[in-house]
Amino acid sequence: MDLKERARQLKVDIPAVFLCLKAKETPWTAKILAGITVAYALSPIDLIPDFIPVLGYLDDVLILPALIAWTIRLIPEDTFERYRKQSADMWADGKPKKWYYAIPIVLIWLLVLWLIVRAVIH
Repeated sequence: MDLKERARQLKVDIPAVFLCLKAKETPWTAKILAGITVAYALSPIDLIPDFIPVLGYLDDVLILPALIAWTIRLIPEDTFERYRKQSADMWADGKPKKWYYAIPIVLIWLLVLWLIVRAVIH
């Protein structure tokens, strides 16, 4: 599997991991790790800032796929495959069909940004 195929697979696996959070069959340890994985994937804050040459992208290339692989190992195979198929159906022409799922994440980050600005100003 080349790098482009792995990137496409990540686009399907990250939402599948998120969907597995709701499944009753998913063990609690997998749910905790899945929550961390999804939060890290959606977070604009990286462990290694992207402006650092070469090292900045290591977290995107190594840490995130490792978290996803570890999470997938903890989720029952049939459960993950069911949600992987459902996740693959969520994409149309390379773009998510239900883009409005990102609205809560954007609102949370806007709230955090507002709180930081408010704390700095006052």
